[in-house]
Amino acid sequence: MKTGYHHGNLRQALVEAALTLIPGQGPLGFTLSEAAKAAGVTPAAVYRHFAGRDDLVAEVARQGFDIFAALMDYAWNEGKPTPLAGFEATGRAYLAFARKYPGHYMAMFESGLSFDGHPDIAALAQRANGVIERAATVLSQNLPAGRRPPATMVAAHIRAMSHGVVELSMRGAPASRGPYTPEDLLEAGIGIYLRGLGFLPPDN
Repeated sequence: MKTGYHHGNLRQALVEAALTLIPGQGPLGFTLSEAAKAAGVTPAAVYRHFAGRDDLVAEVARQGFDIFAALMDYAWNEGKPTPLAGFEATGRAYLAFARKYPGHYMAMFESGLSFDGHPDIAALAQRANGVIERAATVLSQNLPAGRRPPATMVAAHIRAMSHGVVELSMRGAPASRGPYTPEDLLEAGIGIYLRGLGFLPPDN
């Protein structure tokens, strides 16, 4: 399927072409020639904008992290109306992003992308991660200082849980998904985790 492009916007047209290919073939399963064909241009034209397929996938990931960071910021909403509500909203935002932007999500998390050569992407990823870290810091304020776990550790655990729910309940084979929605699974998991840390009172 050709996406077409307006003169002067070939770079973005190639990104859009990659986004049509990634969900079906994976972030490393297509060629630049296929991206060029989907964009309606010759393969040679691609190299005026991207050094290779990995460079194109990195740009898809960069744009994805930009969207993702903005969504996480919006969901957290500076902990309003309550820090817990904001924290839960970031979990829902994670799932909503994976559902609405599968091509970006796969480029971000399944392409083997290294941040070492992409400081701009690393900064965007840290912006998104920083939202969860700030939320964890706020939620831990009710604990004695000596019992507060590192916010970076909490954020890493929540990201791992969120990613696991996406992979098993949204991306896995239908038979592996079970009777619960991804949102229900993640909310329950986060609740159990936060109670275990003492962030929330016991569930009576």
